[in-house]
Amino acid sequence: MVQIRFDSSRISYEELLAVFFGTHDPTTMDRQGADVGSQYRSLILCHDESQRAGAEKMVMELEKEKVFDERIVTEISNLDEFYPAESYHQDYFARNTDQPYCAAVITPKLIKFRKEFAEKLARNR
Repeated sequence: MVQIRFDSSRISYEELLAVFFGTHDPTTMDRQGADVGSQYRSLILCHDESQRAGAEKMVMELEKEKVFDERIVTEISNLDEFYPAESYHQDYFARNTDQPYCAAVITPKLIKFRKEFAEKLARNR
């Protein structure tokens, strides 16, 4: 789980949602690729009702446009409390880029992200 702090004058919540839905499969229950379990579910934890409404609106639009072949199962809930991960999880990819899981799973997602959102990345540097 990741908590994102962002400057809305540089990137909107809707743009962050577009990145979220554009970089993972929101149609598989408790699964991402070969990883299975509730910790791999598609989940958005909202800080307020405005974020919840924005997330629900995005899901409805994606469903209406039939962007995905299957129904979106992303859970949208309120964030009650956030606990930072243990130190050995911090910056894990940056410290383990050659680890087989990182090379096989994360690197291709980053390549896709950089390709699909190049304009947003350039705008926010």
